[in-house]
Amino acid sequence: MADYANPDVLVSTDWVEEHIDDPDIVIVESDEDILLYEIGHIRNSVKFDWQTELQDQLVRDYVSREDFEVLLSEKGISNDHAVVFYGDRSNWWACYAFWTFKVLGHEKCLIMDGGRQKWVDEGRDMVKEVPEMPKTDYKVSAVDESIRAFRDDVLGHMNSGRPLVDVRSPKEYSGELLHMEAYPQEGALRGGHIPGAVNVPWATAANENGTFRSADELVEIYEEGQGLSKDQDVIAYCRIGERSSHTWFVLTYLLGFENVRNYDGSWTEWGNLVRAPIEK
Repeated sequence: MADYANPDVLVSTDWVEEHIDDPDIVIVESDEDILLYEIGHIRNSVKFDWQTELQDQLVRDYVSREDFEVLLSEKGISNDHAVVFYGDRSNWWACYAFWTFKVLGHEKCLIMDGGRQKWVDEGRDMVKEVPEMPKTDYKVSAVDESIRAFRDDVLGHMNSGRPLVDVRSPKEYSGELLHMEAYPQEGALRGGHIPGAVNVPWATAANENGTFRSADELVEIYEEGQGLSKDQDVIAYCRIGERSSHTWFVLTYLLGFENVRNYDGSWTEWGNLVRAPIEK
């Protein structure tokens, strides 16, 4: 991990096992499959449901500042805690939770490299008991939306020719697959991609065991392969912002890009917008 731009933000499964009982650490599991936590989880870890807890239930948005304060207080997370995120799907939703925490200003955020898959593959202990965490009085100090892109930002980005990274599968990018069959609630009326966007599927950055690829491999994929540079203003998107948060994490923390934003509206917004241009 030493070759990454910010190696301290990534921790190993060994490190997490050594710090399970550390009172300064809170371990958070965030999965696409919301039932996995109940089947078994890392001892002392708390569950975050990305759909019901990290997203507003009326407005399409992440959770409000006030609700985030209540949520973290009830979960036993304080402003001083270092929060270690892990989950399924090579840390898709762990990275989304990490990104949400960063938008809402939490300082100490870490990712367990390899996520849930690596922990299970290594035969490490899993429990079903839910930890009883003492409540805190969490306060959001500042909201940072500099790492978030909205549709008008994307339109301006597109018109100025600045780099857009579509992290979906090649068939989603080409317009062959609308994704309605697997995720009907996340569909779009049109298939294709935002004009000018390059396609770098999120999984390109992950190894088969769920860990992140080496720094050299990531440089080859994004900088040498796509001509992206660390000083550029880059926007990443996918379908609803979860896969692109994985790429946002890779570019920002592992490669050290200075200005990367996650467009969480992504294709479910852009593909349904009246008069929004697309390419196939």
